[in-house]
Amino acid sequence: MGVGRVAPAGWRKLGPCSSPRILGQRKLSSPTSSELLANFMSTRSIVSIISLSVPLIAAIILFLYGSPSIPAAASSVLAFLHPSASSTASSTMSSIRRAAPMVFTPSGRHTATVIFIHGLGDSGHGWADAVQHWQGKNKLNEVKFILPHAPAIPITMNAGFQMPGWFDIKSIDALSHAANTAPEEDEAGIALSREYIYSLVQAEVAAGIASDRIVLGGFSQGGAMSIFAGLLAPFKLGGVVGLSSWLLLNRTFKDRVPADSPNRDTPVFMGHGDRDPLVLYPLAQASEKKLTELGYKVSFKTYPGMQHSACIEELNDVEAFLQSRLPPQNK
Repeated sequence: MGVGRVAPAGWRKLGPCSSPRILGQRKLSSPTSSELLANFMSTRSIVSIISLSVPLIAAIILFLYGSPSIPAAASSVLAFLHPSASSTASSTMSSIRRAAPMVFTPSGRHTATVIFIHGLGDSGHGWADAVQHWQGKNKLNEVKFILPHAPAIPITMNAGFQMPGWFDIKSIDALSHAANTAPEEDEAGIALSREYIYSLVQAEVAAGIASDRIVLGGFSQGGAMSIFAGLLAPFKLGGVVGLSSWLLLNRTFKDRVPADSPNRDTPVFMGHGDRDPLVLYPLAQASEKKLTELGYKVSFKTYPGMQHSACIEELNDVEAFLQSRLPPQNK
């Protein structure tokens, strides 16, 4: 299978891989509307249910993400595709406020930063437990963690209704693309999110953190953004992490890499479950193969039995990668 496949959803969920242990229970007593929506989109056989349920789902999403209880602080204003009143794919540009990221300060002197990016339909809050797991072992005492929040944007596959996302996913039909065809990808949305991610890195550099002491990471859609933005960054990074993710714009990726790219030798960690029903395992394998052929140093780890989720074993592997890339400087 080629890389020409777009993941239909990317919500974050902790679950078992080779071990039945999980990180812990979510703080919420019931799934959020975005998680329910992502679950609805997880199989093609129930697409018809989505079309019948869209009005109700949209009302729930608008209630949740339009609520004054959602953080209103904005770190930037970006333009995103906005659908017309009809259910067609026509779009216009509109400005959307972006909430300030969650920040986990280090227990020791701040010498490094990890920016970890959530998946479609989630928020930075969804990965707070993972950060607490990484910080709880006191082996990353000098590392600050930043969990940005994607804005609610129109998702074409969701009849143009909004949910948190880093870029649009155009159509469920992208799931049927053969290896020799390329799906339509939201290049404009990807570019906007890439620039936002760079602004987070630049803010850390301005605060005195060397760019090669910064790691970009993420899950699903967020992992795809981390790989894409990280390897094309005009500044040297410490590493890149992509969990349950894939290579964006793979057909033109090679042409986008500058001749003097500072990240040709930047280590990449990719983790993926072989039972993932959303970002299919062969897609991840094809992405790893493509990056390796381009000369990138990719460590690819398979988690038997894991679906579109994360597990303790994977989080521990990420922690080990972060320790290797961001060793303490207090000695």
